[in-house]
Amino acid sequence: MATIEFQDVTKRYGNDVLAVDNLTLDVKEGEFLIFVGPSGCGKTTALRMTAGLEEVTSGDIRIGGQVVNDRPPTERDIAMVFQSYALYPHMTVYDNIAFPLRQKRVKKQELASRVREVSRLLAIEPLLERRPRELSGGQRQRVAIGRALVRRPQAFLMDEPLSNLDAKLRVQMRAELLSLHRRLGITTIYVTHDQTEAMTLGDRVVVLDRGVVQQVDTPERLYRRPRNTFVASFIGSPAMNFLEATLGESGLELGRHTFALPADLRASLGRDPGDVLLGVRPEDLRPVDGSAGGFDAEVVITEQLGPEVLAYVRVDGVGVASSVRGATADGDESAELRETLVARLPGDTAVRPGQRLRVAPNLAAASLFDPESGESLLTP
Repeated sequence: MATIEFQDVTKRYGNDVLAVDNLTLDVKEGEFLIFVGPSGCGKTTALRMTAGLEEVTSGDIRIGGQVVNDRPPTERDIAMVFQSYALYPHMTVYDNIAFPLRQKRVKKQELASRVREVSRLLAIEPLLERRPRELSGGQRQRVAIGRALVRRPQAFLMDEPLSNLDAKLRVQMRAELLSLHRRLGITTIYVTHDQTEAMTLGDRVVVLDRGVVQQVDTPERLYRRPRNTFVASFIGSPAMNFLEATLGESGLELGRHTFALPADLRASLGRDPGDVLLGVRPEDLRPVDGSAGGFDAEVVITEQLGPEVLAYVRVDGVGVASSVRGATADGDESAELRETLVARLPGDTAVRPGQRLRVAPNLAAASLFDPESGESLLTP
């Protein structure tokens, strides 16, 4: 196991494209760290620089305390698992796993022992004589992981390794990867655009946008205390709701409604009264009866998901900020859903399009952002 350190790492392509901008980050020994963000955010470029597949424009990358900027990939003692598996189609599973050991001229008896050990660990022993074309997607991915694991590297680098699998297999492989990491404890950097993978696998998650780190934190804190509207809208599905509000002396004003701020939320505020963006997760927008306050809303559409139902509601007299940075990357929301909020309700909730109901935000779990900069107004 080894630490991996990025110190002011920048990658430019020509004079116009800044892929990674001043990345400074320490990956702890044995940590499972996730790079997540939209396409083109720089996450794969950062991984490829770590592997030695891309040159660093400026800054330093250290593996195990040693600067590796000028070392070729073969001298970095890392193993990489690719999205495409990168298996040799003419070789058996056994030979694919054994390939990096043969390159190192490992003795035949030790080679066979290590291949069998990895095969047992990944439950692919019955597949050793097959070729990749005879395997399912999940089996191919296990072989690719086995080929990386057999080298006993200081660190794993994984580039969207589950993206070619169907939904059921992805869930299964996530659990297997997590179990494998807990048993072996090898330092791992994992790149994905899937925030569900990021939240379920990572000890810590690095959220990137346009080459810049937006937040590095545990999955729970990313979800509950995002540092800006980009993180708030990227992490979580459906995304966080944003409402235009005013922070006054008597509480939080939403249209003609005023809600009292919980004491701990007010204590963590870092600004004076004024306009704010209120961020509310879908599960924290709750139906209430008339005596409990709230505001009127009309259900536009519903999505029945079994254990939960998503209700898209249009509220009366409350401004919905649907164009905050990152909330809708392409600005292509339909006219019907524009200026709606999303409520996550229990699956047995009787709700249908056209129905009227009262909803209220759970301010104890809310976030507040500056409407201009998008930065959180709550102290860390």
